[in-house]
Amino acid sequence: MDIVKPTLILDKSACLKNIERMAKKAGKFNMEFRPHFKTHQSAKIGEWFRQSGVTAITVSSVSMAEYFASNGWDDITIAIPVNIHEISHIDRLASSIKINVLIENKEAANELKNRINNNLGVYIKIDTGYHRTGILSAKTSTIDSILEILRGNNNLGFKGFLSHTGHSYTANSVHEIHSRHFDALLKMRKLKQHYLKKYPNIKISMGDTPSCSICETFDGVDEIRPGNFVFYDYMQYKLGACRLEDIAVKMVCPVISKHRSRNEIVIYGGAIHLSKESITHVDGKAIYGRVIVNVDEKKVLLDELNYVSKLSQEHGIIRVTQKNFPLFNIGDFVEIIPVHSCLTANLVGKYLTTEGEEISIIPR
Repeated sequence: MDIVKPTLILDKSACLKNIERMAKKAGKFNMEFRPHFKTHQSAKIGEWFRQSGVTAITVSSVSMAEYFASNGWDDITIAIPVNIHEISHIDRLASSIKINVLIENKEAANELKNRINNNLGVYIKIDTGYHRTGILSAKTSTIDSILEILRGNNNLGFKGFLSHTGHSYTANSVHEIHSRHFDALLKMRKLKQHYLKKYPNIKISMGDTPSCSICETFDGVDEIRPGNFVFYDYMQYKLGACRLEDIAVKMVCPVISKHRSRNEIVIYGGAIHLSKESITHVDGKAIYGRVIVNVDEKKVLLDELNYVSKLSQEHGIIRVTQKNFPLFNIGDFVEIIPVHSCLTANLVGKYLTTEGEEISIIPR
């Protein structure tokens, strides 16, 4: 297939290696591997996970659960607190497959108690430091009140406690990732121990990509749910979670303009392709992607002084050094390593593999 516009290229080989590596790590620590499919959002890529023995998955919405259920997945955790307006959809799914949901408040617990007619697994979401959603682990009285409500409907099965150490993404060092993971692990283990006598089968579910990639301490964890690892990205590389060769997606963009007076290259590839996700560059400014060019028929990653510095809707601006400015010509294709592959994949809506296969994601 000829590339004529911004196209997300997927290295299938790298992707499969990432899946196999994480599956082996889960097995090493006797944890269930329930990968988060919100990164790739593709039934085709989902099948690649089966090669590594995956039978249960995580998703980020009810509609995503419906999509993967229709593609043969029958054990799904919806890892976002219950939206009470979708309970009828959740109940319908629960009538045909195993579904787990998250709650963190009594209002949602009451709605589930009153409206669920099929077996449904329920995790209580715990805030271990990210401060996005969840109950603080020390608030056992709040947890007790939610559990009391759940006991009012025999279809609701308390599965355990689920957390996301999302603040690992803002860590400034590998040591800090280890520290945040271990702190979260201690909180979750203590909580499990507190309720284990009354609920002997409860599970601890954790799993952010940085911690799952780097850390080697998972005592007491029953399952992990990383998602971004399937592709990785420049953010994960800067965190130390992966090598450059592990990054499985790159956005190929045509060069459409050059401005030597500003040492800027303009590409057709903007915020609707790469997203507005950024990290802080070495010069203190935002970086939206690293740049790979062809030099003498070889792919070369330019140093950090050459990077995507600005994005508008369709345009991307690459700031380059004087030395590297001549490497770019109108009509050339450059490869951009995305800062956040999850958002990039969601925006583009499909992949072109290095083997020439076009792969679609969830229909919009």
